[in-house]
This record gives sequence, C-alpha cells and structure tokens, in this order.
Amino acid sequence: MHNPIVPCSMRAGSLSLSPDAPLAPSSDPGFGARLASLAIALTNAFPVFVVGAAVLGLMRPASFDWFRAEYVTAGLAATMLGMGLTLTFEELRQVLSRPRQIAVGFVLQYTIMPGSAYLISRLVSLPLDHVIGLCLVGSCPGGTASNVVTFLAGADVTLSVAMTAASTLGAVVMTPTMTGLTLGTLVPVDGPALLLSTLQVVLGPVLLGTALNSCFPRAVAAVAPACALSAVAVIALICGRVIAANAAAVLAAGPRLLLAVAALHGLGFALGYFLSRLVGVPERAARTNSIEVGMQNSALGAVLATAHFSAHPLAAVPCAISACMHSVMGSLLAAYWRGRDA
Repeated sequence: MHNPIVPCSMRAGSLSLSPDAPLAPSSDPGFGARLASLAIALTNAFPVFVVGAAVLGLMRPASFDWFRAEYVTAGLAATMLGMGLTLTFEELRQVLSRPRQIAVGFVLQYTIMPGSAYLISRLVSLPLDHVIGLCLVGSCPGGTASNVVTFLAGADVTLSVAMTAASTLGAVVMTPTMTGLTLGTLVPVDGPALLLSTLQVVLGPVLLGTALNSCFPRAVAAVAPACALSAVAVIALICGRVIAANAAAVLAAGPRLLLAVAALHGLGFALGYFLSRLVGVPERAARTNSIEVGMQNSALGAVLATAHFSAHPLAAVPCAISACMHSVMGSLLAAYWRGRDA
C-alpha cells in the first residue's frame, strides 16, 4: 500500500490511503506526531497559501522585495529535491512496469497542454510576453502538487507519483522541444540553454533526493513534515514574487489573461480525462491523468521565463497566475469527484 504524497513533500508517518479518510498521521500521542499532523494539514491547504501569496504580491508588491530573483531558481531546485525525497529508485523502476498507462499520460501531457497553449494564445490575441509565458506553462511537466489532489480526488496515487516522475524526468528533453515548437516562429528559443537549466533545476535535484531517500530512509522520514511544508512555502513565495515584480502588468492584463490561463488548465483537466476514457483507461487512472495533465509545474515555467526570456520581462506573469489557477481548479475538481463517489 502506497502512502499518499503531498506536494513536493516527504512521507510523514503512517498515512491512510482511503479516499474517505482524512490525510493525517497515525495516532501517536507524542509531540512529533502532533507536529507532523499540523504540518500535513497546512501542506494540504497549499491552494490557500499560493492564492494568498499572489494576492499579497498584487496588493503590496514591496512585501516580496527581500525574495530576490536569484532565490527563485534555488527555491525551485530545493522543491524538486523535496520531490526526489518522496521517491526510491525502486519506485522509479516501477514506472516501467505500467508502460501503457504511463505512456498515455505522458503523451497527453506533452500534446494537450503545449497545443492548447499555442491555440489559446492566438485565439485571445495575447501580447507576445504573455504568449511566451502561456506556452512555457504548457510545455512544462506535471505539477508536483498533483499528487495530493490525486489523493483527495480518490484517484490512483501510485500512478500519480509515477507519472509526475516520468513527466519531470522527460522534461529535460520535452520542455525545450515543445517550447521551441510553440514559440520558435515568434522569438528565438535557446534549446541547449533550456535543456541545461532543466537538467540543473529538475533532474539533478530529483535524482539527488531519490539517492538520499534510498540511502538514509530514517533520516529522510524524520524531516518529512518540515520538507513538505517548506516546499509549499517556496512555491507560494515564487508565485508571490513573480506577481509582485509585475503587479502593474497583471492588473493591466485584466480578464483576458485570466481567461486564457483558466482555459488552458480547463482543457488540460477535461481532455486529460475524456481522452483517457476514450482509449480505455480505467476510471481512477483517467482521473489521475486529468489531474496530472491539468496541473503544471508553473514554477519551472517562471524560472525559465526569467532566465531565458529577459527581453520579455512579463513572460513570467502567466506562470504565476497559472500556479494559483491550477491549484484552485484542481482542488475543486477533487471535491467534485469525492462528492460524486460519496
């Protein structure tokens, strides 16, 4: 039985996998268990923190002046390290034991989202900076927060972890490739530089975290709750910082950009589910595909936008809005599925 996964987090205690059970550690009366329970409860409230940080960045941009641009890349690398700490090399090998379901999810991830981003950005006539940001979001791997939303939706948590790992590892090649395909005719795309950044920010930290978890499982388990909560904090800070740095532009963008981002994630959730069912994927796995496709690693998009599209400073704005949007939409979808199963 596989423990539920919290975003970018560690396993903490003995957790129930029943879709109807609360996400809480076992009934150990000790202080450590109570602390773990509090950390998990706060971690599961990740949409509140992300939206709160975005609103704060919009209303009081100076609140994020201390979180400098160079912290964004380091913070995301730390978050990816946290995701690696949830995995073992055996679990990475298990990705190969479910090739069909993994392949379906992987193909949907890297076709629906880049294609939808490309079409939406043109249908709503977004400015170039926002086109770049939206296409970057569409070209990124599945979001690490998808694991907890999968659990809350009563979907397949083990498959979610495997798919997140597969799309994250595949991002080393797929993110630069899909970014080049969707943006190559609009702006120069430095594929090798994007590849190097993805290696440094994604693959390296994930593999390091996996190695640490495999070699020192007890030590890793001891810091699990703190890692989970710190990962949520970092994601919220990245989103808040990007929004704060471009607060005037976000306000000026108005409903058109919000509509574009909402449409991108809405199509990801909907097509991820219905196309999975169309090719015969079981219900729980189809829900998992829906969540994995609809929830992107928007923080990676923000890092890549800042690092490689400096001539287009507003390109990171859709990425920050995306992080808020998919967290809220994913949570609402999970609540709908849980209610339907009740």
